[in-house]
Amino acid sequence: MRSRVAPLWLLLEFATATCAPVQPTPPGDSTRVQVASGPAHRGPWRQNDSDFRWVDDPAVDLAPDGDAYVVWVDQSRKDVLFQRYAPDGQPRLAAPAEVSRSPEVFSWLPRVLVDSRDSRRVYVVWQEIVFSGGSHGGEIFFARSTDGRRFGAPVNLSSSSAGDGKGRLDAKAWDNGSLDFAEARVGEHVVAWTEYEGRLLMRRSSAAGETFSPPLHEPPVHIAGDGRAPARGPSVAVAPEGETHLAWAVGEDPDADIQFASAADGRSFGAPRGVCLGEGRADAPKIALDARGTVHLVYLDFAMSSTSVRYCRMKRGAGAFEPPRTLSQKARAHAPSLAVDARDRIYVLWAQSSDAGGALALTHSSDGGERFATPVAVASVSGAGMGSNGSQQGMFGSKLAVGDPGELAIVNSTFRPGHASQVWLLRARVSD
Repeated sequence: MRSRVAPLWLLLEFATATCAPVQPTPPGDSTRVQVASGPAHRGPWRQNDSDFRWVDDPAVDLAPDGDAYVVWVDQSRKDVLFQRYAPDGQPRLAAPAEVSRSPEVFSWLPRVLVDSRDSRRVYVVWQEIVFSGGSHGGEIFFARSTDGRRFGAPVNLSSSSAGDGKGRLDAKAWDNGSLDFAEARVGEHVVAWTEYEGRLLMRRSSAAGETFSPPLHEPPVHIAGDGRAPARGPSVAVAPEGETHLAWAVGEDPDADIQFASAADGRSFGAPRGVCLGEGRADAPKIALDARGTVHLVYLDFAMSSTSVRYCRMKRGAGAFEPPRTLSQKARAHAPSLAVDARDRIYVLWAQSSDAGGALALTHSSDGGERFATPVAVASVSGAGMGSNGSQQGMFGSKLAVGDPGELAIVNSTFRPGHASQVWLLRARVSD
């Protein structure tokens, strides 16, 4: 059984009315952890010789014992770093562990997963800006720890020149960190990513990260996407029995819908189909499964001059998603994250704006997605005085994890040019 957060760091109260958002009482510094800090300097792009000095790109997972496992990047060191935090916010490691071990190459937008049965086993996937001969640099790397403290040598999962980890919007615009990572059966994982040239690819690990399918000397599985309709921003979810679901967006199309495909055996995917159809371009999907087998999906909808967070779901056996609904109440939402707890409560986090000063917003549903609470601002790790939110490299990060029902871990990075960059961890418990 997972331990409860102690002390109870932050009680977020939600209103279910449709009036203005409820503002929680601003928490004190003891409700948050400063994971890392550094300068906030971004020089001109000169590939891996760029003068980039900041901390960024956090991701988090909650272990069965209640510890928070956090990864982030330090651009000054060109490294992915890892730290464990006890439920009271104290670090478990004397110093952050190095994961990427490539001080000459930038690493961006890692993801972290803790083994659901053994908290000593930790897995990290990230994008590394290796230039392999193509027009864009990028490879997908995997590393694991068997003691929760030190990581083994990274493994290249892509080994291509196609710009892996990039999600192309058009020839001049793309987001990095176009990848996702999910636990399948115990000791097995699914890694999905896209490349600048357009393909959506997948590889599976087994034996707690010791072996891969297809083998690393063979190309990964091509699911969808090509040069004319590039896939971007994939999200993957796996049911306990192995059924695997993928959602992704499509570039080079101003009216693109979210694409969705499933494989009952985890390998043989059906034809992709557009889901949660709308009037604007759909982007940045996140999917999650609940215990009943319902697929929950959130994404950004770019319609006219507004950008909203939309939600839709597909109940097990239904065969189709229900019509989408709008969750955000601001005109410029950005970068959603999604998680579902053991009681099928759904949590959605997003940035109110990609501009400086935009706070994170959080909502939840206690009835499987029938209704959502009025969003609240997560002001202690975001907001006007802290600088801009999120990654300098794209909007495909994942900032939210759930443990015991109602127990959340939220990570965020902030950037004030010429002042400071910071990575934050917030532990919270939501009450209905």
